[in-house]
Amino acid sequence: MVQKVFVTYNEVHKLCQASADRILNDFKPNLMIAIGGGGYVPARILRSFLKRQSAPNIPIQAIGLSLYEQLPSSKPSDRSDPVETPGTKVTRTQWLDLSSLEMANLVGKNILIVDEVDDTRTTLEYAVRELQKDVETAAQKLGSDEKAQFSIFVLHNKDKTKKGHLPQDMMDDGRYLAAKTVSDVWICYPWEATDIDEHDKLAAAQAKY
Repeated sequence: MVQKVFVTYNEVHKLCQASADRILNDFKPNLMIAIGGGGYVPARILRSFLKRQSAPNIPIQAIGLSLYEQLPSSKPSDRSDPVETPGTKVTRTQWLDLSSLEMANLVGKNILIVDEVDDTRTTLEYAVRELQKDVETAAQKLGSDEKAQFSIFVLHNKDKTKKGHLPQDMMDDGRYLAAKTVSDVWICYPWEATDIDEHDKLAAAQAKY
């Protein structure tokens, strides 16, 4: 049976708080791009910790990516009940408007990509690769040779073999940060809960062990 780990809003808040200084000092982001839907809440919480006196809030933009596939149950008696598991094909559900000023505003910027979990790394690989291509296209249209520098922040990194790969210079430069590394468990985030009280009770019960 897959182990479930219930994460509370307080835990998310503290993970963002603990990571903020390094992000601010090392990554120096001008802009955050949240991968929906798991990256929205961490990005918003993180922005409060990245705010500095007399400086404007760091803007947050959003993209939507879906990575899943349905496989039949492994139980012969329950073949009709599909289960959801990380897939191999990334589908865009929301993206930046390439015809607007959004892309031009990314040229030459330090951009922090935010998501909740690094599972197979396929989604993160896609996001970085496609955003880099789009920013390069925008720079060419502007006649600029400036490049955007991408960094990544996730709440949790699953300690497992990854299917996706991030740019080697990003990893070598330390522009990847996971607030916490966990085993290959099923992480239940509070924004996925339909009963937050029950979710918090399960989180509190698990903390006792």
